Amino acid sequence: MTSSPRLSGLPQVEPLDQTLRSELQHVIDTKTKPPGSLGRLETLARQMGLIQRTTHPTVERPALIVFAGDHGIAAEGVSPYPQAVTAQMVANFLAGGAAVNALSRVAGIELEVVNAGIATPLPRTDGLVDIPVGAGTRNFAHEPAMTHEQALTAMQAGAARVRHHAALGSNVIGFGEMGIANTSAAACLMSRMCGVAIDECVGRGTGLDDAGLAKKRSVLAAALARHDASTAPLDVLATFGGFEIAMMAGAYLAAAQARMTILVDGFIASSALLIADAIAPDVREYCVFAHASNEAGHRRMLDYFGAQPLLSLDMRLGEGTGAALAVPLLRAACAFINEMASFESAGVANREA
Repeated sequence: MTSSPRLSGLPQVEPLDQTLRSELQHVIDTKTKPPGSLGRLETLARQMGLIQRTTHPTVERPALIVFAGDHGIAAEGVSPYPQAVTAQMVANFLAGGAAVNALSRVAGIELEVVNAGIATPLPRTDGLVDIPVGAGTRNFAHEPAMTHEQALTAMQAGAARVRHHAALGSNVIGFGEMGIANTSAAACLMSRMCGVAIDECVGRGTGLDDAGLAKKRSVLAAALARHDASTAPLDVLATFGGFEIAMMAGAYLAAAQARMTILVDGFIASSALLIADAIAPDVREYCVFAHASNEAGHRRMLDYFGAQPLLSLDMRLGEGTGAALAVPLLRAACAFINEMASFESAGVANREA
């Protein structure tokens, strides 16, 4: 992890222990199948075994945390939806009516909804983790979205939510988000952290038409130029990020510290990982990239991480939906390594050396 004193309160991430790699590979290769014939499931089983330090990896109490927050940049008209939709969708999550609710139920996932910083006041509701850093960020078209102290507070809050689930026995976790205009924040994070022109990062988000897309690109290009001195990870996060993105960034670090398998969702969740990865590059060894989003820029971000996503379903909803869909694949990887017979135990002749 970077030695900056401003980051000293964040979780420390150790490189993935490779001690069991050869033993895991031997277990995988001696199952009753041709070598490599289960493809990415074999890679998953090996990665999960290394993370959990065992040749018998498991999926225990998989959890998905959806962080919600509002963005001041919405005032520039970069989204076709009003900011009030953030709070309305959070209410939908809590009522169990959103896509992520349905997909979490079918995958057997513990779902948590966190108010990281929504602008609209929310009623007290059972099931909501209400820990806002503020009532939405400021408008980064004119000033930094948040202070460094707010960014760190949000990161530490996200880390604390992960530790909560780790204490309850979760060893697999994913992160989702909700926040009108958060694709604008993510595009700026990507442009600055990856060194990519903003036009290659900006997409239609929740459905901008051509005129809206052109305006979004113009607004974000001007914002990047205004804040051209922001280049260090925490500076970039504070300048362009959202409270929900900052909480996700801290959550990634805590999940890796707790040796959890991390399911990375789409464009916005990956933008938060850019910050975590810049702070502690070993974090990506604990990450499974769930899917390739249909949002412009996400595949370029995946290339930046050197990632091979498990799924490509033309999804761009966010909420953690892609991460939820990947959980059954993790269960399948664990099932084959734990339940398939070996050539020796099944009495099946292996290929000749």
